[in-house]
Amino acid sequence: MRTKVKIERGDDGTYGAYIENNTLPYGIIGEGNTSNEAIEDFKNSYKEMKEYYNTINKKFTESEFDFVYDLASFLSYYSKILSLSGLERITGVNQGQLSHYVTGHRKPGKKTVEKIEKNIKGFAEELKQVEFI
Repeated sequence: MRTKVKIERGDDGTYGAYIENNTLPYGIIGEGNTSNEAIEDFKNSYKEMKEYYNTINKKFTESEFDFVYDLASFLSYYSKILSLSGLERITGVNQGQLSHYVTGHRKPGKKTVEKIEKNIKGFAEELKQVEFI
């Protein structure tokens, strides 16, 4: 079973990982000061839930997780890997605006989110074509 886990940045600047439409017979969440911390906490909660089910001799439903980001979480994570200037070139969105999205000072509109997502996916497709000789 595959389950989608949302990573979101809260108004307080911390991150949460949760299953929005949970079809599993248990609930788990993760929290942290970064998206990576929230993911690691989520994975740890999953492991602890599995151990708990084992302790009480209850059948545990296994799942693999696909982590999806809200825009602020994505930009926060990847702005540590790619500069905002580089993200501007990839997304076509001014780095000042991207910075506001990272810090939570502003929230992008639906069209902007779609533009960023389309351009990031286009960049990913370009990277798939890279071949070194």
